[in-house]
Amino acid sequence: MARKGGVRRSSRAMYSKNIKTKGKISLKNYLSTFKDGEKVYLNLEPSILKGQYHTRFVGKSGKVVGSQGKCYVVEIKDFDKPKKVLVHPVHLRRA
Repeated sequence: MARKGGVRRSSRAMYSKNIKTKGKISLKNYLSTFKDGEKVYLNLEPSILKGQYHTRFVGKSGKVVGSQGKCYVVEIKDFDKPKKVLVHPVHLRRA
């Protein structure tokens, strides 16, 4: 029996935006830059699908380890395991 849904399954409320924040996003957030070792929060921008991370990491914090293309490699702690997530800068906020 096949599993229903995909990566964005059961996340309607998590990926929905407030009515005041709908519309165009600011270029400042889209083109923001981060340095290695900088603390960041993973804050998903639902209107941009590029560089999104898995649903289980929503709201986590970590530090920037490096960059890969236009995205950043962020190291977070998932329970006790350190994991590396590739994230576009539009989905990151400074801590």
